[in-house]
Amino acid sequence: MPDEDKKRAAHRALVDRVLSGEGKASADQRARAFRNDGLAPPLDALIAKVADRPAQVTDADLAAAKASGCTEDQLFELVVCAAVGQAARQYEAGLAALAEATGQGEA
Repeated sequence: MPDEDKKRAAHRALVDRVLSGEGKASADQRARAFRNDGLAPPLDALIAKVADRPAQVTDADLAAAKASGCTEDQLFELVVCAAVGQAARQYEAGLAALAEATGQGEA
């Protein structure tokens, strides 16, 4: 298997695991965190920060999310899903830009 195929397979396996694997957060919550869309406050604010401005996440953001009824395990999973989701969007955008720049169509 060529290196690029191995990288894409690893990427797909990671995304599949965070979205479909066993977890404390529901699959629906994990998918919403991955997409950075559709979570209720205050989870939505935390997930948006993780995805877009991770250096700005504060203890208060985590405390507010925990106070909304999430356990620490659920919060951990949702934060990981948000980070992996953002990374996946950037990865896909990079592949698309590379394919366009090299004239290879879709990556």
